[in-house]
Amino acid sequence: MRVDKYNNLCQPSNESQTDASGKGKRFVLPSNFVSGRRFMDQLYFDGMTICGHVGFPYLFVTFTCNPKWPEISRILKTSKLSPPDRPDIVARIFKIKFDELLSDLTKKHILGRVIACKY
Repeated sequence: MRVDKYNNLCQPSNESQTDASGKGKRFVLPSNFVSGRRFMDQLYFDGMTICGHVGFPYLFVTFTCNPKWPEISRILKTSKLSPPDRPDIVARIFKIKFDELLSDLTKKHILGRVIACKY
C-alpha cells in the first residue's frame, strides 16, 4: 500500500508513468488491521497451530447474527431505531447467543463429546 497527501496523488505528473506504484511512500499495514493480508495470514497460522496441537477438525460450525432476532427487535422498537444504528446492542446479543451455543456444545454435549476451542 502506498500513501501520500491526497492532492499529490491526484496531480497529473509530466512523466508518462501511469502506474501509481512509484508514487507516495510505501506503508505496511499492521497484522491487526482486519481483512488485511497479514491479518489473514495470522488467522491461518493460528488455525494450523491449533490443528497441530489438537488435531484436524471433523466439524466446522458457522454462527451468524440475524438483525431480525426478536431480542434485537424488541429492544430497538422502543427507540424506533434499526440494527445498524445500534451495533453495540447487536454485538451484545450475538455474544450472549454465541456463548450459549458454546455452552451447549461443550458443557451440555448436544452433539456428543466435542472438543472446542474458545476465541
